Amino acid sequence: MASNDRIEDGDVVDVIVAGAGPAGLIAALAFARAGFGVRLIGPEAGAQDRRTTALMVPSMAFLDDLGVREAIIGEAAPLRTMRIIDMTRRLVRSGPVSFHASEIGEDAFGWNVPNAVLARELQRAVSASPAITWTKSAIGEWRVGGDPVVAVPDASEPVSARLAVAADGRGSPAREAAGIRVLRHTYEQAALVFNFAHGRDHGFVSTEFHTETGPFTQVPLPGRRSSLVWVLRPERAEELAGFPDETLSALVEERMQSALGKVTVETGRQVYPLSSAIPVTFARDRIALVGEAAHVFPPIGAQGLNLGIRDVRDLVEIAARHPGDPGAPAALDAYTRRRRPDIVARTGAVHALNRSLLSDMLPAQVARMAGLGLLGTFSPLRAFFMREGLQPGSGFSAMFSGPRKQVGR
Repeated sequence: MASNDRIEDGDVVDVIVAGAGPAGLIAALAFARAGFGVRLIGPEAGAQDRRTTALMVPSMAFLDDLGVREAIIGEAAPLRTMRIIDMTRRLVRSGPVSFHASEIGEDAFGWNVPNAVLARELQRAVSASPAITWTKSAIGEWRVGGDPVVAVPDASEPVSARLAVAADGRGSPAREAAGIRVLRHTYEQAALVFNFAHGRDHGFVSTEFHTETGPFTQVPLPGRRSSLVWVLRPERAEELAGFPDETLSALVEERMQSALGKVTVETGRQVYPLSSAIPVTFARDRIALVGEAAHVFPPIGAQGLNLGIRDVRDLVEIAARHPGDPGAPAALDAYTRRRRPDIVARTGAVHALNRSLLSDMLPAQVARMAGLGLLGTFSPLRAFFMREGLQPGSGFSAMFSGPRKQVGR
């Protein structure tokens, strides 16, 4: 609920962060580290999320600055090689393409982190920060359009701030309160997500098998275990989620052509319908969007939270240049200008790749085969795209600073 009623300033905090998922927790820690007083508002996330998140090197460097990298890395697996294998049965198919982190001077592209581990350690860090006050309830009302912006948590007093960070997810009540319109697209796809054990070592190789319904992506976990994101038609995803463990294990092993030996599916399966969303602006009326409030797209290419961390990094950097009023129009305009190219480019690339998998049109198949083929055979282009995948602009900068320049920071 939103209201334009103006209130007296009273006690005004520097920053409200709405939402206590990973993006919100990271935003709270980053603003606190930058010297801002933070009120985090959102219920504590549970430990039921069995998904994992591939956090790339620049994201891990940012978490290192926030003091949480070492706490999570022991329960994560490095991603040293990423492969794409075309398993479609179409007339035109590409050959396998492998991307090695060592080609760009990195030990790993990033680390695959269980979401429950990431949430646990971020929550611990937030709870330990004297600059963060955490109100563990939902926001029932927003008052925008005045100065300051006001959030009213359920069963709690209103909180006023110069800047509100909307990290409250794809349905973002804060975004709605700011009147920011969103362009949406619903895919006839759903992601079936679970973890599995396997008989052979994965060698820290992540493999994305391309199929006619979307990617089937295996990502390493510590030991002989991996996480799986299997994109299917929604009805098929629900059907497979209900299969007995033995039957589903056999299907996964068959799909992977027994590359990792015998597969044993672990308890806990989740199905997530796929969609995309992009707002027409990324900030308005002292509310700035980060994470899934600012961008939603299918789970292809490990972009989601990595893009959200770049949202937070850029927003904090801009706010630090406006310490007296981090939510001033000039600051919010600068944030939108900074984030738009990255978000639009990543969203468009993921959408185009996904559509190329679903398309039966021969030109789309030929274009996809040619693009992957060029990446597989021309190492300078492959290195460029690997760097750009980690950090926008790093591929271009490497052209002028040498091929071994690292992109971690």
